[in-house]
Amino acid sequence: MPLDMPESVLVRFKGKLNPGITLRDLVHAIPYYGIQKGLLTVEKKGKINAFSGRILEIEGLDELTVEQAFELSDASAERSAAGCTIKLPEKAVAEYLKSNITLLRWMISEGYGDARTMERRAQAMEAWLANPQLLSADADAEYAEIIEIDLADIKEPVLCAPNDPDDARLLSSVQGQKIDEVFIGSCMTNIGHFRAAGKLLDKVKGQLPTRLWLSPPTKMDAHQLTEEGYYGIYGKAGARMEMPGCSLCMGNQARVEPNSTVVSTSTRNFPNRLGDGANVFLASAELAAVASILGKLPTVEEYMEYAANIDSMAADIYRYLSFDQIAEFREAAANANIPVVQA
Repeated sequence: MPLDMPESVLVRFKGKLNPGITLRDLVHAIPYYGIQKGLLTVEKKGKINAFSGRILEIEGLDELTVEQAFELSDASAERSAAGCTIKLPEKAVAEYLKSNITLLRWMISEGYGDARTMERRAQAMEAWLANPQLLSADADAEYAEIIEIDLADIKEPVLCAPNDPDDARLLSSVQGQKIDEVFIGSCMTNIGHFRAAGKLLDKVKGQLPTRLWLSPPTKMDAHQLTEEGYYGIYGKAGARMEMPGCSLCMGNQARVEPNSTVVSTSTRNFPNRLGDGANVFLASAELAAVASILGKLPTVEEYMEYAANIDSMAADIYRYLSFDQIAEFREAAANANIPVVQA
């Protein structure tokens, strides 16, 4: 691009989420609105992608935690963006750093890695907390493109159709599609997604009509979900539990059946990535769980019935691992043998 061309695409959200709409729907709303504005094409011949090589800047989601923000920033690679920024309030950043300081010092107490390196990181976070400063766009900043999305206009889930993460579509346009397998996992998920899936699976009677794969992103998530009884729910539903990590998302570990139709929460759905000849839809964990129960992509009305159950328990479901508020981590961090480090 020309040197004087602005190098960022701004996505500005406004308003509040409608019931049943998730952050993953907003991830897919970005390419969906990009298509509507002529900034992105699915067709490879003469491909248009206004995000390619640019910074994706996201504003207007001031209630996000840092854990939730990762769900949006992780998907910037699928836009072929060079990077991503999300404007968050100071409080959200501070809460995340306090949690990480405790985690780092717990790791020191457990003998993980190089203690001096981790302590330097903890002290750098403490220095920021003592004098918090956040970067912000200039009031007169110029952008290559601006996409404005009114959350009130998103009234149904947004998926990406097989097999292209740019091919964003509304659920109503693909509803009813038979689903063979479902994968809930990858860096696009967090512990709240697995609680939501567990709440829905707990009401299932009999065997699922799909093969359901579950892989929490970290061992700590898996441990907490076990403590809360969710692994028992998953086992009762017949889900296949994968080792915490990337699992099917990488495509070089477990694989779905050849030529199967899949709903996945993974980052991307390129041909043959999850399985040979597989047709893979990308969707939220909540929609993926519903698809695993019904054996198909639900209608919007069917999905909203399940989503209402999740929304009613949202405060309990969408809690994150704040290590400074977990006694065993806090106590171990307080008693850690902190090394002396030089600034």
